[in-house]
Amino acid sequence: MERLRVGVIGCGSMGKNLAKACKAIDGVEVSAVSDINSEAVKSLSEETGASPFENYGDMLRNANLDAVIIASPPFLHPEMTIAAAEQRLHIFCEKPMAPTKADCLKMIDACEKNNVKLMIGQVCRFHPVHSKVREIVQSGELGQAFTIFVRRIGGGFGGVWDVPWRKKLSTSGGALMEVNAHEIDFMRWVCGDVDSVFAVGVPHPLPDVDYPGSVFLSMKFASGASGLLHSSQISSIPIYGGRIDCEKGSISFEKFWGEGAGIQIATRDGKSEFISAKDIKVEHPVTHELRVFFEAVINDTEPPVTGHDGMAAVEIAEAAYRSIELGTPIALPL
Repeated sequence: MERLRVGVIGCGSMGKNLAKACKAIDGVEVSAVSDINSEAVKSLSEETGASPFENYGDMLRNANLDAVIIASPPFLHPEMTIAAAEQRLHIFCEKPMAPTKADCLKMIDACEKNNVKLMIGQVCRFHPVHSKVREIVQSGELGQAFTIFVRRIGGGFGGVWDVPWRKKLSTSGGALMEVNAHEIDFMRWVCGDVDSVFAVGVPHPLPDVDYPGSVFLSMKFASGASGLLHSSQISSIPIYGGRIDCEKGSISFEKFWGEGAGIQIATRDGKSEFISAKDIKVEHPVTHELRVFFEAVINDTEPPVTGHDGMAAVEIAEAAYRSIELGTPIALPL
């Protein structure tokens, strides 16, 4: 395969970013783009030189592609993934993988049946602070991880994010999937599989949003560690960071990105170190995640973020919503 021909489904902000990132990867060509919005598809087509399609099915059947990037709203991911798999196309699908575990299973089954790769866009694995924190924990230098706490709180649906599908649980998966698939995946990536969850939440103050506006999600990991995620879309003071307490010391990352972002490490014997995010050298995260996906296609290896990884984040969020509704812990798997 001399050159990978790639199609992009969804020409919104994420689709544009992914298409642009492909330009930085040798041997990859964005050959076709698709969106029901004629202006969006025309704009990205002109920017990339790709053939435009308003019907993604036409693109899958007629554009002579090797792989497809799916950057549509989450409720469309299952049908688009299955359609692409049936055309024997390898698939990079944005997070959340789908709004339900049942849909995720259908996607995985279609890809396995048709022998195509499936990778989920959990891009935070490739960001500097996220990846370095995981590296420190997995190295064992601080011993076993006992607790992990992450908070991603903010508010509003401003700008390009103010679209109807983001405000419905059935179409977006709610904040725990549409936003916090990143944090749930990160916590699982660091501490391993989750055995059970318990969550409490409060209704969203906006009347057209049908999922909780703020959630405290507790996770019990198979390793014995405990985790807590604070998710909120109703805070006027945004914060994104966390900490991990381990057997031999602690890791604090008050800011994942932005000014002053970095990692504070303190050991129980009194040693302390701060690693600035600026000093953690990584490839641009979106370019990196696409690069490793294309390498998996070319080398016929498993992508680093599999369909099962994507499904695990969805399952944890789905269990959290069930826990909020019932007021009880929920055991996994569902």
